[in-house]
Amino acid sequence: MGGWRHLKGITAYLPRANVDTDQLIPARFMSAPRSEGYGDYLLYDQRRDAYGQLDPSFPLNTDKTPSVLIAHRNFGSGSSREAAVYALVDAGFQAVIAPSFGDIFSSNAVNNGLLPLRLDEQDHAKLVVCHKAKSDLPTAIDLDTCQLRLGSFECVFTLDETSRLKLINGWDDIDMTQQHLSSIEGYIERACNITPWAWPNGVK
Repeated sequence: MGGWRHLKGITAYLPRANVDTDQLIPARFMSAPRSEGYGDYLLYDQRRDAYGQLDPSFPLNTDKTPSVLIAHRNFGSGSSREAAVYALVDAGFQAVIAPSFGDIFSSNAVNNGLLPLRLDEQDHAKLVVCHKAKSDLPTAIDLDTCQLRLGSFECVFTLDETSRLKLINGWDDIDMTQQHLSSIEGYIERACNITPWAWPNGVK
């Protein structure tokens, strides 16, 4: 998985709150191999009419490929299915902007290169107004400075350092742990020397 520092992309706006992981990808699609891609399953039931055809009025049903999604509060709540993040990433999204996210969704997102960007309600409302005024303007996100810009709207967002490093370097939890490999190996060596009876043969 490749990392990224700067993003400037087309933005889609989803004017709905409480979009949970069951909506992001219905359970019936989760048996499909990841190698086939989950992008077509993203918000499958919401994007289609009663006849199963794509609804042209739905924000994501466009010939453009947005990389930034403006959503509303409590995005990604519900079950812990990581496939919800797969669907967003496979559909081309690199960032979702909302006032709040499901905690497990946020962790899964960062581990898969997707930024869950939190804005307070006031800044979020300003961003939505700017997007509605000129929806063809790109959204720019800078992970080095944690700045967000869309048209005349600009703000600094908060992102913990661990998540920032993961996104920039394309790391997940295992990759992050491997950055401390020398310290881990040093601890094991010291511990084996001090308490050799506590370690199985071959650990050192």
